[in-house]
Amino acid sequence: MAFIPRAIAPALARAFRQFPALLLTGPRRAGKTTLLRRLFPRAAYHLVEDPDVIARIRSDPRGFLEEVRSPAILDEVQHVPELFSYLRTRIDRVPRRCGQWLLTGSQDAPLMRGVSESMAGRVAVFHLLPLSLQETRHVSMWRGGFPEALARPSAAEVWFRSYLQTYLERDVRAISSIRDLSTFRRFLALLAGRCGQLLNKTDLAAPLGVSVPTITDWLSILETTAQILLVPPFYENFGKRLIKSPKLYFVDSGLLCHLLGLANEAALARSPFLGPVSEGFVASELMKLQVNAGRRRELYYFRDQQGLEVDFLVPMGARRLRLIEVKASRTVTPAAAVPLARLGAAIPQTYVVDKRVVYWQSAEGSSLSTLAPGVRAVGLERLLEEGARDPAGTPLRRARARR
Repeated sequence: MAFIPRAIAPALARAFRQFPALLLTGPRRAGKTTLLRRLFPRAAYHLVEDPDVIARIRSDPRGFLEEVRSPAILDEVQHVPELFSYLRTRIDRVPRRCGQWLLTGSQDAPLMRGVSESMAGRVAVFHLLPLSLQETRHVSMWRGGFPEALARPSAAEVWFRSYLQTYLERDVRAISSIRDLSTFRRFLALLAGRCGQLLNKTDLAAPLGVSVPTITDWLSILETTAQILLVPPFYENFGKRLIKSPKLYFVDSGLLCHLLGLANEAALARSPFLGPVSEGFVASELMKLQVNAGRRRELYYFRDQQGLEVDFLVPMGARRLRLIEVKASRTVTPAAAVPLARLGAAIPQTYVVDKRVVYWQSAEGSSLSTLAPGVRAVGLERLLEEGARDPAGTPLRRARARR
């Protein structure tokens, strides 16, 4: 597969011109290194993962940086967080000089600690997720968006198996002192079966024979390494008593399908997990849209104690809300609009509310169809096109990267 331009690239290019350092985090194998080397081909490249390099940096960090010419890419820099204080010293020598350091890392929390302690105000922080549907049509519910899984479809199952093993052996152990990786692996499989459900830590702890605090720690690891997405309930109750637990999704639907043992798209279509996988796929695409545009992550769901539920609420700015209901079908009926209409009627008139039912569109076209007053059915690609506009409805500009 040829290089696929990433939607986040214009934001990275702007930050490179405005900040001394740029930090790109995200899950392992999402394409961070490939993107930075393609976007900034003149930058020197240093992989900070080889044991010899790590040992050298720890023994003489100042000497290492003196030998590096900038701009420079320091890849997987989470292995030497002590380097941040020395980078700060180098940056402060010429604080107005931008575009000096390009840093990548696969473990968000340790990196953020180093940045907040040593480089606050000196570094622009971005998050790269696997490929999105807007970036390439190769992305799908069954295969997900990891570049290597899409590039070699025939070897994707082997790739996911190897990815999980590498993830467990390297990222998980680097963050936590987990000894029994086989139990953590069963935890992942158990989470896959709970995709799209309200998070219940006690329900997860019992079959694994571990404590609720352990489950809390393990969930934190998965969030830190961008493997799962916890969607919180909307923070305003509109006069209703709300359910307060978050809903659980996987960031990559391909990894989720692998954990569920779904061997092909036909197996997914017949599976009882089709609905939850569809919901999770939409949640991930909406999050990618926000992250790639440099917006805050704002994705919620709504469920009250009377049973009214709407899959997703997306604040669009200026007291605008988008309500989204996901249907794992190519056909939608007016019944799908009922939850949206009920919730819309309960929202104060000070809000402007858009209501959409997302379905898996056939090849005939992408026109919207009205299901009920104010509720329209739309394919996912059309929804993402609408979401790629700013709150005023203007398409977001795609600036060209400066090489």
